[in-house]
Amino acid sequence: MSLQPTKIIGAVLAVAVVAFAIDFVSNQIFAKQELKVPGYVVEVTEPVAEAAPAGPAPEASSTAAAAPAVETPPAAEAAPAEVTAAPTATEPAPTADASAPAAVAAAPAAAPAAADGGSIADRLKTADVAAGEKSAKVCTACHSFADSGANKVGPGLWEVVNRKPGTHPGFKYSPAMVTFGESHVWDYATLDIYLTNPKTEVPGNKMAFAGVKKPEDRANIIAYLRSLSASPAPLP
Repeated sequence: MSLQPTKIIGAVLAVAVVAFAIDFVSNQIFAKQELKVPGYVVEVTEPVAEAAPAGPAPEASSTAAAAPAVETPPAAEAAPAEVTAAPTATEPAPTADASAPAAVAAAPAAAPAAADGGSIADRLKTADVAAGEKSAKVCTACHSFADSGANKVGPGLWEVVNRKPGTHPGFKYSPAMVTFGESHVWDYATLDIYLTNPKTEVPGNKMAFAGVKKPEDRANIIAYLRSLSASPAPLP
């Protein structure tokens, strides 16, 4: 006779016994015990709340009573009286306030000059021609600075200061630059604005250049362009 069924039954019984034992032990370990005395005792005595007006109030009651006192109407009404009296005591105050808008209004007028580094006339007084020549080297890829006035990808820049835009001989300008030249001259102020962002000043022109952002660098370059002449133009 085979003992296989007997072994299986024995294994099942063994597993059942082990499971029962584990359940019993875990119930003993994690058994919930009722507390004999509560961990936190909260005593509520209603008579104390009723007797509070006749005697010293508990701290909790005094705190509750003191809180509304901050927002009592008398305190709020007293404040406007002091504020109203202030202008009467200091009658010259409106005169001081009247001058304040003038100072505030003057501030925006000075802001643009500070933002762009001041006028080109002022910056040219301290401009460095040698530094401008160094900065202008990036322009040699498209422009010639020679006194021959030769053109490259862009027009020659010899004697460009005070020249009419779109008129240099032998160069084919864009229609936008020709139109711009009908009402402009390459004076110091126009050069300063144009070199800041050529595409913004003359939309549609062929010059692929992002511009010179630093005011002092533009002044140096313009001072160098002024030197490209047998008779440099007078400074502004």
